[in-house]
Amino acid sequence: MTLIKSISGIRGTIGGTPGDGLSPLDIVKFSSAYAAWLKENNKTSKQLTVLIGRDARISGNMVSKIVAGTLMGMGINVIDAGLSTTPTIEVGVTELKANGGIILTASHNPKQWNALKLLNNKGEFISEEDGKRILELAEDQSMTYSEVGTLGTYSENSDLLQIHFDKILKLPYVDIKAIKEKNFSIIVDPVNSTGAIAVPALLKALGVNTIHVINEEVNGNFAHNPEPLPEHLTDLSNAIIKQNAHLGISVDPDVDRLALVCEDGEMFGEEYTLVAVADYVLKQHPKGNTVSNLSSTKALRDVTELAGGKYAASAVGEVNVVKLMKETKAVIGGEGNGGIILPELHYGRDALVGIAIFLTHLAKYGKTVSMLRKSYPNYFISKNKIELTANINVDKILEDIKLKYKKQPINSIDGVKIEFDNEWVHLRKSNTEPIIRIYSESESMTTAENLAKKIINDIKEIIKN
Repeated sequence: MTLIKSISGIRGTIGGTPGDGLSPLDIVKFSSAYAAWLKENNKTSKQLTVLIGRDARISGNMVSKIVAGTLMGMGINVIDAGLSTTPTIEVGVTELKANGGIILTASHNPKQWNALKLLNNKGEFISEEDGKRILELAEDQSMTYSEVGTLGTYSENSDLLQIHFDKILKLPYVDIKAIKEKNFSIIVDPVNSTGAIAVPALLKALGVNTIHVINEEVNGNFAHNPEPLPEHLTDLSNAIIKQNAHLGISVDPDVDRLALVCEDGEMFGEEYTLVAVADYVLKQHPKGNTVSNLSSTKALRDVTELAGGKYAASAVGEVNVVKLMKETKAVIGGEGNGGIILPELHYGRDALVGIAIFLTHLAKYGKTVSMLRKSYPNYFISKNKIELTANINVDKILEDIKLKYKKQPINSIDGVKIEFDNEWVHLRKSNTEPIIRIYSESESMTTAENLAKKIINDIKEIIKN
């Protein structure tokens, strides 16, 4: 059993003893701490409201009921959106003027996992400082529950997905007429979660009439590993070829990551989802700025600079990307895992807005998906990790690597990123286990893998000495 307590939320496997897995007692503990934090920050408000929603994983109903009851026990009104998507809840917090939100999803983790993802009153993930405070309150357990006359209320809201759609359809980057005229045939793989509700409905609203859905039962029994990586999308790839479809769409269980598959069954590339969408947005915003994290492809910088804008890289993590986007007034940003953040809609990763803009881009491009992919700079990322024993000083290893490559451009805001002409390697330590993650990128996969191997050998030599 696993329980990971981080500044962005609580994630764990269902079952086990309290403190070992995500047990009912742990759910109560951290929901109570979140409620106590809200009260600390809203001392003048007599009644607070929190919006909750969940993906379709098997434990979702159980977790949702515990979270709702706990918040009510703390005197907080609960609005329950039920089966929903992460970006829909983020939009919903501001739409309903709630004081916060909790999304019950373990994102791309397998079905035995669940999590409480915590939002502030802007519908954004809480800051590092606020996350630390919530963890302190959880450990202190000095919160006071409400008496019977001041318990919170419970209500349901099933309108938020349509509100989310309406906001997307009104964006200047979405052209329903252009999409409809192309008569696209699209295969969708929502991996047995809420994407099966949201994605087909959005496609219909965009004027797509030919939609085939695989793994469409909304039951949380994920038909494959739910992370939308190429090795998990073989069924989608085969379905595209069999149905002679124009495009394949895959989302993770909470619909904040978007992966695309070309008409020939080949992967568009998770890294290139953001690149393609940003390219279209930048056409409407000459000299617009963009942001992604340090482990994302260099192709975003290329298309940004070609459009006359400036690119900036943040530390890994959505909250870090959002912070830098605000500082640089970026018109679009996100992460290389298929996460798209469009500030005009909200500051959160949103696969649904990505779908709408990509289809508009594709319709106006007028050629195939594979041809659109070939229009972008071609880079390859190799993702590796090196496991270390618990007694090894990871920070010291990273400092030694920095020293070894001190003549190269180095970024150390999140681990160590070293640039070599048209290549880079990024090393960062895991927050939960003695592992160094090593990402490298080059214009060929062989070169990217060789660069990663060289750094791994350097690390082994440092440990040896």
